[in-house]
Formats: sequence, structure tokens, C-alpha cells
Amino acid sequence: MSKKGGVALAAQMVKLIVPAGKASAQPPVGPALGARGVKAMDFAKEFNAKTAHLEAGIPTPCIVTVNPDRTFSFELKTPTTALLLCRAAGITQGSGAAGSQTIGTVSLKHVYEIAKIKSPDIPSISEEQVCKTIVGTAKSMGIRVVR
Repeated sequence: MSKKGGVALAAQMVKLIVPAGKASAQPPVGPALGARGVKAMDFAKEFNAKTAHLEAGIPTPCIVTVNPDRTFSFELKTPTTALLLCRAAGITQGSGAAGSQTIGTVSLKHVYEIAKIKSPDIPSISEEQVCKTIVGTAKSMGIRVVR
């Protein structure tokens, strides 16, 4: 923490979802970081370098920490559970009405594979609990889980 006029300043956290390898100074990056004094292009260059190994354009959540001196760091997260379920089910999006209509299916193997992908983001939860959460998300999206 640094101090300004006797008041301690804390780092700010900004949550963004940015397409892998395609970050730019355009929204959502530019306005979110520019308002906090960070050069969006500096973030975009670093983000694109760190996500070069990922499939281009996959929505990638990240948490940006903006320090009082306007330096920043960021942590990449795994793609959203909904995106991974949609890809496994071969659909583009879930149904609008939770559980009222089935629009796709995934196997328990898919659920387990998604759980392995998501586990690093939530280390305090067992893999079994992660699987149960994924099954709940699938149900709410209209995706049926089969054996």
C-alpha cells in the first residue's frame, strides 16, 4: 500500500473476460483499465503473449490487479464452465429456460474432463464437488448428463 495525502491507497482488482490472443485497447479492456490509469495496449500485448498457446478467440477470464503506481499484474483463469459444457455438447448456447427443455447431452466423462480443467481455479473444493457443480450448471443450461 502506498500513501497519498496521509490516506493509504490499495490495489484495485478488475475482472475481465477477453478473447485469447485478441486483446486490444477496445472495450472491454480499454475503458476498464484506462479509467484506472493503465495503458490498455501494454496490458493487451502482455495478455496476448500469455494466451498465445490457447485457441485464438476463446473467452478467457482474468483478474487484473492495478497498483496505486499504475503498474499492473494479471492472473488468467480457465474458460467458463458454460462455454466448456456448450463445446462438449456441440451447441452454441444453453436454453433460456432452466431445465424445461433438453438441448444437448454430455457424458460423465465430459463432466470429469471439465472438472479437471476447472479444478486449478477452485483448489479448496474437491474434484467430486466440482463435478457436482458442473452437473448443476449443465441442468440449468438444458444439457442432460448421461452415463
